[in-house]
Amino acid sequence: MTARESEHALAAYRRRIADTPAAERATEHSHRPALQALVEALAGGGVRAVNDPAAIACGAPDFIVERRGDPIGHIECKAVGANLDRAEAGEQMRRYRDGLPNLALTDYLEFRLYRSGERMETARLARLDARGAVVPEAGGAARAAALFAAFLAAEAAPVADPRTLAARMAAKARLLRDGIERILAREEAAGPLHDMLAAYRGVLIADLSPRAFADLQAQTAAYGLFAARCLHDPAAGPFSRRSAVFAETTPFLRDLFGRVAGPAIDARIAWIVDDLALSLERADMQAILENFGARTRREDPVVHFYEDFLAAYDPALREARGVYYTPEPVVSFIVASVDRLLRERFGLADGLADTAPAGAAGAGPRVLILDPAAGTGTFLREAVVRIRAAIEAKGLGGAWPDYVRDHLLPRLTGFELLMAPYAICHLKLALEIGRGAPPALPRDRRVGVYLTNALEEAREETPGPLFAREIAREAAGADAVKRERPVMAVIGNPPYAGHSANKGAWIRGLLRGRDGAANTGSYFELDGKPLGERNPKWLNDDYVKFIRFAQWRIERAGEGVLGFVTNHSYLDNPTFRGMRRSLMASFDEIYLLDLHGNARKKE
Repeated sequence: MTARESEHALAAYRRRIADTPAAERATEHSHRPALQALVEALAGGGVRAVNDPAAIACGAPDFIVERRGDPIGHIECKAVGANLDRAEAGEQMRRYRDGLPNLALTDYLEFRLYRSGERMETARLARLDARGAVVPEAGGAARAAALFAAFLAAEAAPVADPRTLAARMAAKARLLRDGIERILAREEAAGPLHDMLAAYRGVLIADLSPRAFADLQAQTAAYGLFAARCLHDPAAGPFSRRSAVFAETTPFLRDLFGRVAGPAIDARIAWIVDDLALSLERADMQAILENFGARTRREDPVVHFYEDFLAAYDPALREARGVYYTPEPVVSFIVASVDRLLRERFGLADGLADTAPAGAAGAGPRVLILDPAAGTGTFLREAVVRIRAAIEAKGLGGAWPDYVRDHLLPRLTGFELLMAPYAICHLKLALEIGRGAPPALPRDRRVGVYLTNALEEAREETPGPLFAREIAREAAGADAVKRERPVMAVIGNPPYAGHSANKGAWIRGLLRGRDGAANTGSYFELDGKPLGERNPKWLNDDYVKFIRFAQWRIERAGEGVLGFVTNHSYLDNPTFRGMRRSLMASFDEIYLLDLHGNARKKE
């Protein structure tokens, strides 16, 4: 469309607004058809201005402008004559400016264009006089035509910097969180999102609030799409929500992503996910994940990216959840130490890579590896790196795919309670196992990282919504590792929380020496007598519970190695003397490397 034609279209639009009775102009809804027609006319074909009342009720702007199905911009409308300065400073526009890179605000007469949150242009087509009549603004049509031309020509700049991409993803994840929370407030109690919330409450987190659930889903969608983009084959065409192939490392995760970020997503929030997918399509993922898997001491880019994402998304949440990566030299040291002890103390020539069976034929592998608080998978990934190095050192690098199928996947396990780290863990292991490409896993195999709470007994599968049964099956898979399989190597960096939320009867009983009908070592006793401590609450710290869990698994296996990063309070605090005695009774050798990082002791 030429400049003259654009000005003619704007003049016709202005007359249409002016011809509307003043009483009808009081509502922003009256002029949406006129604006929709204007935008589509100025675009000259191939562009739709979509107005979806259901999506608007759940937080969407008034118009999502699409070109051949891809979002190119958003428009928020206010009533004719509304105070746009006040609207611009309001909470709604702050969210939109934060999350939508190409945004327009209008009262149908004045138009404001924002790029990445900053107001770039303003054009007034007309104004209201004292009698409420619409009066053309001199030169307004030309300025408005230029503003719309810029709006319709906008394309998101390619992103090659991890922090910039993390900030963009975080902004859209916040929009998604707010949208999900609005849907929950409007949806019937039996709706699909409420079914998912009930499933989480029933199996994983009993006191999960709607706000926390919305946050969990938003993070999962954002990182699920990020994972799908990392694994996307350019030969398959442009990346989008509809073309995304989610992680094949577990059927549960694939189904979950389909619900929160894929074809089965609620249409009222699909616009946000489409916008996020477009940002990821235009990102230079090779640059963002440059040198992934390189054998250096650089920070793991996948975990570091999640830190950047969570810091931009909600810094307080990052602090509360303790989402800080374990330095790779520390991880490497612990995993290498476990590998060496398996070789030197247990006679396993290949260490973590050893495929010897456990005792009788059919008993399964002897070296079963578990991280009970897997987080983003840093320790498990390091185990994979060391195992692959051992295989290659024997000249068997070409047999790696067969080794993965027959000997790695059956032996590598992890537990994680939080959805986003769980998704990241699967992404990271998929990239490492597949050497930077998606691993070709057999249909009957999966990566053995389970969404579960290591400190809770697994629950029985019960009838209910499909998603609830899927979560229960995930927990049941973890239960086989918890109770039946002989875990020999336990590694990781469990959480520290003096005021632990893990107060289940099973782990509390285990700390006190009760394992069902059997008795085992108690941290609350010394030589069979109670400690007599007035306030033994520090024995309920999460890290203590994870040590007890790992000790219990190795006791049941009859042999093994435990390699953790932990708080050091149990080394000399009198409250932990029962714990110290129990550990000395269970293990033949204990190696401690105290980094003396206690600020209270001024270390």
